[in-house]
Amino acid sequence: MMAMLLQAAASGMPHGTLPLGYTFHFYLFGLIAVASALLFVTRKSPVAAVLWLVNTMFSLAAMYVLLDAQFIGAIQVLVYAGAIMVVFLFVIMLLNLGHGVGGDIRKIGWKIIGGAVALAILAQVFAVVRAKTPMSLTLPQGFAAREIAQTGAINPIAGPLFHDYLLAFEVTSVLLLAAVVGAVVLGKQQQRPAAEDRNAR
Repeated sequence: MMAMLLQAAASGMPHGTLPLGYTFHFYLFGLIAVASALLFVTRKSPVAAVLWLVNTMFSLAAMYVLLDAQFIGAIQVLVYAGAIMVVFLFVIMLLNLGHGVGGDIRKIGWKIIGGAVALAILAQVFAVVRAKTPMSLTLPQGFAAREIAQTGAINPIAGPLFHDYLLAFEVTSVLLLAAVVGAVVLGKQQQRPAAEDRNAR
């Protein structure tokens, strides 16, 4: 796919025009990502939901590769589809949530609220797509390729991440750690009443 893009650039193809095969695969992975995300939020089993979320992450990684951002695509697979999804599965198994859960979230009121939020987000997406990008936010043609040729593919991402956004990065890692610790505490609290009931019998 990258060979097609390089061939198109070498042949003098106008900016914004892409080969049919590239466009087909980009929209194909986009549709797979959207369908997987919808299946993720509609599954009753948490394990099945996490697996559909992994499929969404893989589809997003493929789209990053098609956008000539191979490093971000690899990080998408290693960090999100790998490490974070493993943590989710660990928490699900720790809390014994492998079966479908009901509760208040399945009531019609919450479904209506969720549908309204989904429609609002969809309307925002359509508004952003139809709006014209300001010139101040538009990169010149070939800017990314020149930056990668000068500094490599990792430096433009790692530099701001570990300098400008270091605090947010560390806070996010602490938040994930707190979530795992909270899952362990909740799991022990649920196991304790069950053990007391067995001892009472």
